[in-house]
Order: sequence, then structure tokens, then C-alpha cells
Amino acid sequence: MDVVELARLQYALTTIYHFFFVPVSIGLVLFVALMETMYVVKKDEKYKKMAKFWGKLFLINFAVGVVTGILQEFQFGMNWSDYSRFVGDVFGAPLAIEALFAFFLESTFIGLWIFGWDRLSKKLHLACIWLVVVGTTLSAFWILTANSFMQEPVGFSVQNGRAEMNDFFALISNPQLMSEFPHTVFGAYLTGAFLVAGICAVKMLGKKDVHLFKVSFNIAIVIGLISSLGVAFSGHSQAKHLVQSQPMKMAAAEGIWETTPEKAPWAIISGIDTNGQSNSFEINMPIPGLLSYLSYGQFTGSVTGMKELQAQYEQQYGEGDYIPPVKTTFWSFRIMVASGGLLILLSLYGTYLALRRKVEQAPKWYWHAMKWAIALPFIANTSGWIMTEVGRQPWTVFGLMTTADSVSPNVSAGSVLFSIITFTAVYTLLGGVMAYLFVKEIKHGPGGEQEGLEQPHDPFEKEVAHVS
Repeated sequence: MDVVELARLQYALTTIYHFFFVPVSIGLVLFVALMETMYVVKKDEKYKKMAKFWGKLFLINFAVGVVTGILQEFQFGMNWSDYSRFVGDVFGAPLAIEALFAFFLESTFIGLWIFGWDRLSKKLHLACIWLVVVGTTLSAFWILTANSFMQEPVGFSVQNGRAEMNDFFALISNPQLMSEFPHTVFGAYLTGAFLVAGICAVKMLGKKDVHLFKVSFNIAIVIGLISSLGVAFSGHSQAKHLVQSQPMKMAAAEGIWETTPEKAPWAIISGIDTNGQSNSFEINMPIPGLLSYLSYGQFTGSVTGMKELQAQYEQQYGEGDYIPPVKTTFWSFRIMVASGGLLILLSLYGTYLALRRKVEQAPKWYWHAMKWAIALPFIANTSGWIMTEVGRQPWTVFGLMTTADSVSPNVSAGSVLFSIITFTAVYTLLGGVMAYLFVKEIKHGPGGEQEGLEQPHDPFEKEVAHVS
């Protein structure tokens, strides 16, 4: 592979790996804050135990996520220097605000929360964790502000071959950001909720601390249901905007080569032939005009095909291939939708059990399903971002700068390959450490004592065991 392909591969690896941790931090800290709120309001120690337990997992994830974020920023300057020079004046403001305000807000109040349990009043300590919730959400907002500019450039002018920001308000009110931000945040809450619910499922199957984990599950599954529906509705809003802002991405995501009739069907599966620019077969949903509804909010409306858009883009931007990798865009979108559908069904059933107070009587198949469902939000998040970024190709900044023009001119393929191998080794090590720490904390449980070990009754023996 050449430098461009290797740099793209490295960007994909670092971004996907980093985004394993981001939604967990956003979703898990919300859950910790809700647990501590219940403790302050109800004055029940079980909520304090659970807040501390889930807080430990949040802190582990947060620490590893910070490291992966640093490596991700490093490869921007190393592999994408021409891109960095072009968008630096635009990206500088939101990324500086994210680092100097949002991240510092998170870090400061995380420290106060960790060391303030017995030093701050209950309400002040609770305020600290809620400010961490605000900080993580603001971090997401400012990062997505930069990403939304890549999808739909606004509030800038090109001066001396560089994009310079001339309207900060236009940047933070970007229509792409208004649809992308809620979709991403709901996805993060969904990730945190199903991580909690999945761990609770493991404990329920093992009959360990059932009375504590049942409480956590009841709260998590309701958050999961609300978030899954929020993801679906915000995703629909994003799809409608996509038709207007990036019609080529929408056409690729649906495998549409020729412009559709007014009542466009939605294809579940298509045999995509990129060489022949056609589909050998299609299996459509039996709802007339479903794609039209997804695109326009009504059951009539034609969706422009890739061939027609290619001709339009050639006239607008010059000669070139403006059709993105269609198979990747098409199937990543469907993997995301299928994962989201399963999450809605599982959270619906779990909420029904919680409302009927039948969580402890839930069938074993459901607990096993919830255990494996921990992976579903990560699959949905990853496939959704693959569809978002790959579907924008060949652009890094849509309509302004191509990927081929963004790569660093003086970086060799060998150096990029070496850094890919190095980063992958570091990420593997970090992933192994995090998995070990997660498993260790989960086995210890909210009581702080490893399950499966008989605890001594004599206070002196207990202290000796604790030291050991």
C-alpha cells in the first residue's frame, strides 16, 4: 500500500480504538452521578456502594481513554500535516476550548470526587460528579464541532490556500453538528447503560450481590431504552439532513446507482457490483416508500443515484472519482441499524421486567443475551463512524480538500507502517491492562472483597486477610 492508504489505515485504527473508550466515559459517568444522587436523596448506603463500584470502572476507562487520545492527536501532525495546515485556523478554537475548558473541568472535578468522599459535604461531592458529566459532554460537543466542519464546512473563508474561520457562531450552529451531536451522545449513554446492564447480568447469573446489582440493572435498562430510542430518532434526523448535505454518502449507504422513483424502497440486502456500478439483486422491506420516508420524512420523494451525482460533482469539482467505497458504506450502515434494533428490543423487555418487578425471575436466556449485548453498542458505534468517515471519501473536508492532498508530503510508507505496528502494540497492551483491571474490579464487587473467597469472621483474621 502507498502512503495515503497506510495513513488512512492508521487513522482508522487509532480513531476506532479511541472511540471504544469515549462513549463508555460519557455513559458511565452519567450512571455514577445518578447512583450518587439516589444516595444523597434516599440516604441509602447501597447506592453509595454502587456509585463507588461503577466509579472505579469509569476511572480505569477514563485513564486509558486519555492515553489513546494523545496518540490519536500525534498521528494528525505526523501523517496529515497538509490537512492540519489547511484546517488549523478553523480547528484551533474548538479544540483549544475542549482541552483548556472541558477536559480541565473533567480532570479537576474527577480529582475532587475521588478524594472528597469523606472531606466534602454530600451535596458538594455530588456536584463534583455532575460537573464531570457536564465536562465529558462538552468535550464531545467541541470534538464533534471539528468533525462536523469536515462533513459540512461552514463559517470560513479560504485565504492564502488555508481555511480561516470568520464566523464562530456558524461553526457551533452547524446543521451537521445539530444532528450529529445528539446522535453521538445518545449512543454514548446507550453504551454505558448496556455495559452496566451486561455486568449486572453476569452477577445475576452468578447469584452475587443480587440485591445491589438488581438496583443498578433497573436504572441502567431504563436509560438504555430511552437512549436507544433517542439514537433511532436522532439518526432519522441525521439521515434527512444527509440527503441535503452529502447526497453521495446517502446514495452509497443505500447502494443506489440510478436515481430512484418517487416511492423509493429500502433495501435490506443488495448484491453490490462496484465494477459494473449496479446491484445484481435486492431484498427490499415490504413497506412502499420506506427509503423516501427515511430520507424526507414522507413516503414520497426520489433519492438521487451515484451515477448522476458523479456527473454533477465532475462539473462542480473537476475530473475525479467521487464515489466512496460503496460496499463498506452500505454494510456498515446496516450493521449499525441491526445492532440498534437489537438494543431496542433487549431494553424494551428489560424495562418491562423492571416495571413489573420481575427482574429476579427473568429467564436465563435473557441474562446470557444481556451479557453478550455489552458488545452491541461498540459494534453500532464503530460501524456508524465507519459509515460516516468512509462515506465522505474522497474528501477529508467535504468539497474543499481530498484525502490524497491531506497526507504529509515528507512521510514515507515505511515510517507510517512502523508507527502502525508500534501503535498497535501499545494499544494491545493498554487493552490487556484495562481488561485485567475491569475483571479484577468486577470480581471484587461493590463490597471490595473478591467473590468466591470465604471471608473470616474474626476482626483480626479479617485484617490479616485484607493486608495479604
